[in-house]
Amino acid sequence: MKDQFPFAVARVTRRWRKLLDERLKDLGVTQARWTTMVYLQEGGEGLTQRELAGLMAIENPTLVRLLDSLEQQGLIERRACPNDRRARRLHLTDPGREFMEVLTDRANMLRDEMLEGVDEGDIAVALKVFHRIMENGEKQK
Repeated sequence: MKDQFPFAVARVTRRWRKLLDERLKDLGVTQARWTTMVYLQEGGEGLTQRELAGLMAIENPTLVRLLDSLEQQGLIERRACPNDRRARRLHLTDPGREFMEVLTDRANMLRDEMLEGVDEGDIAVALKVFHRIMENGEKQK
């Protein structure tokens, strides 16, 4: 069973990304861009790029490309940090906040479809397992 686990997780992740990308395509947004906006919204607006990269567990150059595309779409903005001239604070724009509602609705619909027939208790157990795996992974650094 254990040997199948990483492959099962990878397959589910790929399927989620593919289906969500298809559902967001007409909006000009990918799952990666939506995820970036979710982390920004959930982490508290005004995060620095470094803080957001840490939350998302991705490298800064990868994040910069995502932020550049979101900024070009007018969904986020980078504002100067009053305490550090080199740092920029990230904020959703008003259109970005409105856009998030549409994106989140579509993502929630897909989530509900993919979790159809899965018991709430099983989801809770799965989340507990994933959190433990992440904790173990953090120890490996």
